[in-house]
Amino acid sequence: MKFTKLLTSAAVALGLATTAMAADKTKVGFVYVGPVGDGGWTYEHDQGRKAVVEAFGDAVETTYVENVPEGADAERVITQMALQGADLIFTTSFGYMDPTINVAKKFPKVKFEHATGYKTADNVSVYSARFYEGRAVQGHIAGKMTKSNVVGYIASFPIPEVIRGINSAYIHAKKVNPDVQFKIIWAYTWFDPAKEADAAKALIEQGADVILQHTDSTAPQAAAQAAGNVITFGQASDMGEYAPFPRVSSIIDNWAPYYVARTKAVMDGTWESVNTWDGIGAGMVGIGEISDAVPADVKAEALALKDALADGSYHAFTGPLNKQDGSAWLADGETADDGTLAGMNFYVEGIDAEIPN
Repeated sequence: MKFTKLLTSAAVALGLATTAMAADKTKVGFVYVGPVGDGGWTYEHDQGRKAVVEAFGDAVETTYVENVPEGADAERVITQMALQGADLIFTTSFGYMDPTINVAKKFPKVKFEHATGYKTADNVSVYSARFYEGRAVQGHIAGKMTKSNVVGYIASFPIPEVIRGINSAYIHAKKVNPDVQFKIIWAYTWFDPAKEADAAKALIEQGADVILQHTDSTAPQAAAQAAGNVITFGQASDMGEYAPFPRVSSIIDNWAPYYVARTKAVMDGTWESVNTWDGIGAGMVGIGEISDAVPADVKAEALALKDALADGSYHAFTGPLNKQDGSAWLADGETADDGTLAGMNFYVEGIDAEIPN
């Protein structure tokens, strides 16, 4: 009888200890707009999640939900994560902004981090990368390497982040090639390989021998590879399986240091709502290896531009620059302020296209 009581007591004690250990774990959730195997945007966010696991081991428990549409579905998924005891939730797409804010109001003790948005709260931070710096480097290479003088651009949604990238790439292509033209196709998706492939093929048919993309799959790389004489750039991830050609370089999103730091802040009780917008200099934006398909002099110029952007000696939006309608925007030597960039809703002069409503 005593032995049975001892076993029962031991079992209860073990159960309490296990519960305490589980309670001590910091629970971190991630909401993804695409699949973790997209080879681009979501893949890199999930690399950041894995870095959190590597940094903190058994002290953290991470979960993720992939392929979450922006809108009501997102709010349902974020709510479910909060109900399941998450201490920190990263929502990793622009369209999750309002759902994140809505859920955060209902769970004031949970910390939220929203990628690429602008709405904050006491328990909501926002973070993004200055992708436009990487687009400047891509634009320089594109302008130098195009033979047809037609650069194709696959755009996702007409939001400031995407418009900034188009403008930055165009400005830097035009600087080195006054004859360059940009043709833009709006895919209205972040991740849809079939749509992205169709967009790439359409641009190639329109004469583009360079394809840039602000969508997340490797489908445009494959379409360019099939065409045989078209160069591309990896988006969000290195997409190095298509190097050295057609993929000649890439923008790499490095979320890992941020995710580790913000998780640690929750763990040690120092988390505060912040607005983070870092670029090449801080390491949040990486430039993938420039392949030998790029002439040595062009590669050297591109790397010099990367270094100038990184150390702050050059800004990607430096005047003289006009808006598309010819009105003055930036005087000679003047640089764009972050407020204008964050809300950018216009093309620069020379782009012959309209921004969809």
